[in-house]
Amino acid sequence: MNRQQEFVLRTLEERDIRFVRLWFTDVLGTLKSVSAAPAELEAAFDEGIGFDGSAIEGFARVYESDMIAMPDPTTFQIFPFEGGVSGESARMFCDILQTDGTPSPADPRHVLRRALSRAAEKGFTFYTHPEIEFFLLQPMSSGEATPLPVDTGGYFDHTTHAIARDFRREAVLALERIGISVEFSHHEVAPGQQEIDLRYADALTTADNIMT
Repeated sequence: MNRQQEFVLRTLEERDIRFVRLWFTDVLGTLKSVSAAPAELEAAFDEGIGFDGSAIEGFARVYESDMIAMPDPTTFQIFPFEGGVSGESARMFCDILQTDGTPSPADPRHVLRRALSRAAEKGFTFYTHPEIEFFLLQPMSSGEATPLPVDTGGYFDHTTHAIARDFRREAVLALERIGISVEFSHHEVAPGQQEIDLRYADALTTADNIMT
């Protein structure tokens, strides 16, 4: 067991964290998650967690369905804003392996790593600076057919509806609390359209941050 794995297990015990979410994505970018008890993680670091790959979009056919989710301890992150009776939780991203221990060619993290490795062989290092854009919509009542934006603001508008401004502020604070640095947040061009810009990072870290 390496030092990072030991750090994860020690932190879970010291913080009395009872749930660890193990994340990965399918080929369409849909986030998948399985929760593991801390007592199971030591074995998971050695052997991974088996699952049915044929049930995940693009991973495997039924007759070759067995796959392994291998937690990456370098992606360990506590979610301090989650509490309640179950206390804090944490997450780690997983690398997806085939039963022989080789990386799955359908694992998006593996595909990105392979591309970055090929770029590095040519002397390139990729850093990416994502702009996360999204719409905030009003709650829909029964019978309504079309969702409506929460505001009528435009690009960089300051006097937009408080809901949008407050949401961006809370989102930025939550991201900062889990170690994801944010550069800017502002209203975008369309009504209800918001933007949060993350600080640049290496491509794999950026991808993990966006999924978080």
